[in-house]
Amino acid sequence: MNFQQLRSVRETVRRGFNLTEVAQALHTSQPGVSRQIRELETELGVEIFVRAGKRLTGLTAPGEVVLPIVERLLSDADNLRRAGEDFAAQDRGTLVIAATHSQARYALPPAVRDFRATHPQVVLQMHQGSPQQVAQMLLSGEADIGIATEVLAETAGLVALPCYRWTHVVVVPPDHVLAREAEQGRTLTLRRLADFPLITYEGGYTGRSHIDQAFARHGLKPDVVLAAMDADVIKTYVELGMGVGLVASIAYDESRDLGLRAIDTRHLFAASMTRLALRRGSYLRRYAYEFIRCFASPLTPALVERAMREAAAGGDDGGFEI
Repeated sequence: MNFQQLRSVRETVRRGFNLTEVAQALHTSQPGVSRQIRELETELGVEIFVRAGKRLTGLTAPGEVVLPIVERLLSDADNLRRAGEDFAAQDRGTLVIAATHSQARYALPPAVRDFRATHPQVVLQMHQGSPQQVAQMLLSGEADIGIATEVLAETAGLVALPCYRWTHVVVVPPDHVLAREAEQGRTLTLRRLADFPLITYEGGYTGRSHIDQAFARHGLKPDVVLAAMDADVIKTYVELGMGVGLVASIAYDESRDLGLRAIDTRHLFAASMTRLALRRGSYLRRYAYEFIRCFASPLTPALVERAMREAAAGGDDGGFEI
């Protein structure tokens, strides 16, 4: 048994049983992948994959049992390598952060700045995606730290730590009727908001579910004329007069968004929680703990380690409350 055999099994499942893609991912040949799989099956005395001729089409019953063990062995090997590199390189290395656009654009810059000031020899890589994509990047080992909303706490295999709560705001041009009503002290209601075409986030992004749920509870159907995953895109079309914008409060900056006015909506929509997630059982280098502290100071190394230990001991995956 060797690691190349284990990687061949893992990648075969990840690549949807397409051995051509597996060979490309492992920088080898398709016959080489098939040989590695066959040799492991011979050694174990069971068939891991269901076959249709020469094609692999799924996992056998023994394969369903073997796969999690393969994943753990490769994860432990990766952790061992990282531990060795950690002690050898000290404060040198690479840290990969996966985040949604809103987090990368508005919440992360101060943390990145502060971290870079104290760890100039650590290379930071930033990957952006939907909350679901952030979760998958963590699970696959492509990212060390993930930052998104509640989806991370709902994903098995991750340890999700709460960072901060935030709400939405309505954004409109300064001469919009809602801006004038706000200046007059009139409280915005959902029924009034439903009178206007809305521009907000796509489903699954930045608390969109809380927006939909609030309207549904009141029997209202908002007229969403444009949905985007990027708050800057939303604000651009609001400035063009296409509709009323609903964005995360962190995405509005009075000093920069001079062509817009923000109206508080915390009384209309439930607050959202930004979470920082780690893959269960992963090894964190010391500078990863420092980055976490820069982003959310309550998340001390001791607290993060406790959450990881509890998950490793068989505690619940997902949300961990401070």
